[in-house]
Amino acid sequence: MTEAVGSEMDAHEKRLKKLEFRSQHRGIKELDILVGGFARKHLRELSTEDLYEFECLMTVPDQTFYSILRGDVEAPEHVKSDLLDKLIAYTAEQGN
Repeated sequence: MTEAVGSEMDAHEKRLKKLEFRSQHRGIKELDILVGGFARKHLRELSTEDLYEFECLMTVPDQTFYSILRGDVEAPEHVKSDLLDKLIAYTAEQGN
């Protein structure tokens, strides 16, 4: 394996680990469980585009994000995505 390929893999792995950590340390225990559980189950199979979307979702304020996942409020246009729909479905499967 060349050094460039190895460093790309290392960068990708660091990105995944950082996202997994952030998803489990949101600030609201319910989000830690829901988003962290989704990340543990699906993060490594996400496309590069979905990883970018996931990073964007990590910037949504906790209360807003939790309300979106529970279906209490509609997601703002700038965060709507297929990935968010998957997270909402995952939340429903968990009984929240």
